[in-house]
Amino acid sequence: MKKIIAIIISLQCGLIAAAQQTVPQADMQKIYEEVKTPYKYGLVVVPDTGKKIDCPSVYRQGKYWYMTYVVFDGRGYETWLSRSKNLLDWTTLGRIMSFTDSTRWDGHQQAGYIALQDHTWGGSYKWQQYNNKHWLSYFGGKDRGYEAGPLSIGIAYSSKAITRANEFERIAQPVLTHSDPDTRWWENKKLFKSSVIWDKNKTTGYPFVMYYNANGDSSNNTPKWRWFERIGMAGSHDMIKWERIGADPVVHHKIGITGDGVIQKINNLWVMFYFGAFWENRKNDTFNRFACSYDLVNWTDWNGADLINPSELYDAKYAHKSFVVKDKGVVYHFYCAVDKKDNRGIAVATSVDKGKSKLVFR
Repeated sequence: MKKIIAIIISLQCGLIAAAQQTVPQADMQKIYEEVKTPYKYGLVVVPDTGKKIDCPSVYRQGKYWYMTYVVFDGRGYETWLSRSKNLLDWTTLGRIMSFTDSTRWDGHQQAGYIALQDHTWGGSYKWQQYNNKHWLSYFGGKDRGYEAGPLSIGIAYSSKAITRANEFERIAQPVLTHSDPDTRWWENKKLFKSSVIWDKNKTTGYPFVMYYNANGDSSNNTPKWRWFERIGMAGSHDMIKWERIGADPVVHHKIGITGDGVIQKINNLWVMFYFGAFWENRKNDTFNRFACSYDLVNWTDWNGADLINPSELYDAKYAHKSFVVKDKGVVYHFYCAVDKKDNRGIAVATSVDKGKSKLVFR
């Protein structure tokens, strides 16, 4: 009898755990209402002629906000820094990851993203320190061109002020590559943007959890002519050595791109802001969406309206790659905007009407 009771309890616990893996769409609707930004303000960071700006990361330090972003100039990616008092008007400060010796594995590509930020929705948005250092994850490569050649994920750090354009130091070798012995089927070509959170509760068993998107094989049932990217996980105990988590991606779709996941926590839910592109029924579209999770591993996709999609001249081609913050009751959704002439910069949409930006692509 005791064994039977134990089995029943075990099954009940399993059912409860399984139920908790899926977030009800009613709760997802509440998240949507909290994060939606129907008012497009416009461009806030515009590139110089011949350059393209991408992938914003926003943090707060003291009375200022700061944004890192990547800049492509024809050779490859570098990472830059800008500053703002109000999240709308931004001043460029300079590079924090610059081109270096072309013989290095990352000599021509250094696309960086802040790591270990306070992930509390509407919180401090502070870029936290670990071991008295601020950390970046980045994807790098040795080939010239737009995301050319093999791309891998590296780690960089700095003990210098993050309010100025100080160069970050880089660990000598990449921490994740497409050719590692434990590389999974969906990441065996190129690795792209990564986002690292500091989960002090160690929900997954790791204090540091990385989400990253990668290009890999498609299944036998899907067309080969489309570019596939999916989001998967890795974990670390020290920010240096990383271990892959699970065999499959945690957020993905049948075809096209699912990428650039950025994590925040709203009440008891982890929320991943990400972008989609070229999905089965939206083969020419790009758009920003979100998914939610209780445990950082099992993610429930939002099935309602996009958070951002193309609608203006400055984002008519692409509107994608989220970074979302809430300050003083207002939500700011930063994203990469690309017009029909392939000009690429950073735009923002807000939850309340802030007027219109005067910046335009030159």
